[in-house]
Amino acid sequence: MNEKFSFIILTFNEEIHLARLLESIKNLNAQTFILDSYSTDKTLEIAANYDAEVLQNPFENHPKQWDFALKNFKVTTPWTIGLDADQTVTPELFEMLDNFNDDEHTGINGIYLNRKNFFQGSWIRFGTFYPFYLLKMFRTGIGFSDLSENMDHRFIVPGKTEIWKKGWILEENLKENDIAFWKSKHERYSDLIAQEEIERMQKLRIQSIKPNLLGNPDEKRAWLKRLWWKLPLGFRPYLYFGYRMFFKLGIFEGATGIKFHYLQSFWFRQLVDKKIKALQKTNK
Repeated sequence: MNEKFSFIILTFNEEIHLARLLESIKNLNAQTFILDSYSTDKTLEIAANYDAEVLQNPFENHPKQWDFALKNFKVTTPWTIGLDADQTVTPELFEMLDNFNDDEHTGINGIYLNRKNFFQGSWIRFGTFYPFYLLKMFRTGIGFSDLSENMDHRFIVPGKTEIWKKGWILEENLKENDIAFWKSKHERYSDLIAQEEIERMQKLRIQSIKPNLLGNPDEKRAWLKRLWWKLPLGFRPYLYFGYRMFFKLGIFEGATGIKFHYLQSFWFRQLVDKKIKALQKTNK
């Protein structure tokens, strides 16, 4: 058994994805923990086939689910890697993990991994989506889930981090080949974000990460989010879509990529803003 790190994975009806992920990490011989949200498909059967330890917990949002996972699995390795079920580990990242030596990372509490995001078979390489660094590997007992947001989830570690620019995570949600699924999922997400932004306006939520445009990837994103919250509702989706299309070269993405940027940076953000305005009227 791998004594360097363990994996934690969140699932809900992930039979289309889970075997793909578990196969990509199988030969690392690391203990694998799965927190499931009461799947009704073959997810648990697949988990059992790979000898994963499974717990179940009702899903409220991603940050709270990760918080539950980190607090309830008995991880004994010095490092933990948190992955989503629709991600896979590339051979390059596999090799880096296989050769991982804790002694070479003295004083480091977290490691950012580089993600390649795919939508309907196309790699989204422009429009801010690549390179995209996610804190996915952290010292057990030190990393924790950021509960300051309703939808976006991230791990936080105190102290120093490092970035692995090579050795990628591939992320592709095959369920999103059905655009109706994508829209339904983002309808739910828009409710979570709209409520979160109302609570920020009421000073009921504060950022866990100190915004810093020149800081680590999460500090930079925190700075950009703080700017986003100050922009006028209804106008900011136009600004964001234009920024991704032209300044960040999304226009060169191809038809599928452009559709993704439109849906993710304009349609979805407009939906959020409409729901925020509706909540503001209700709260008056």
